[in-house]
Amino acid sequence: MRKSHATASDLALFAGSDRMFFADEGWNTLKWVSHPLFILLESKMDKHLITERIANIAAQVAAANGIEIVHVELAGTKRDAVVRVYVDKDGGVTLDDCSLVSHGIDDVLDTEDIIPSRYVLEVSSPGIERQLYSLSDFVKFIGALAKVKLKKDIDGQRAFVGTIIEVEGSKIGFEDRTKGDLTFDYSDVEKANLRIDLSKEFRSKQTEVSTQNIKAKP
Repeated sequence: MRKSHATASDLALFAGSDRMFFADEGWNTLKWVSHPLFILLESKMDKHLITERIANIAAQVAAANGIEIVHVELAGTKRDAVVRVYVDKDGGVTLDDCSLVSHGIDDVLDTEDIIPSRYVLEVSSPGIERQLYSLSDFVKFIGALAKVKLKKDIDGQRAFVGTIIEVEGSKIGFEDRTKGDLTFDYSDVEKANLRIDLSKEFRSKQTEVSTQNIKAKP
């Protein structure tokens, strides 16, 4: 039994005959790994169709349990595929949530010859600095700190770190820390992800300490 593409920061929490729990060092990401060496019969479905089918399966399972499917991707090689399903919900997902979605997907994959090779199924939380996979993600995280890399530069710069200000249609308003306000189309985004706002966290901690001090006074 093995976990494909494991990293040194992964911590195994539970190991069964065909499933494993993992969490990263900071507990920022929870992961449920299933079928590490499961082999399915050859199928004619291509990568796009396989991903789309798994996404539909995952969405049905998640919707029935109040969980959101953030993203589904098929990685690895033709002989060793890795199916990654990122899930989330208000208040954050738990290992039980990841397990629930994994079992639901397994129930279908075990009866359908979808993946033409052995595969690893990973169901995990998107993490604190989650990637923004869609325009709706930008809408959801208006006001949040993010890093955005564009396909083409703006005044000689392609990577920006700042706050998502607004989304109108496909246009995204962004306040970069160095360049100030700028606007770009979602189609120009190569990659984007949230960033931890350390200054906001620090201010929050200061407020918490001040409140505690006030309550401590007689």
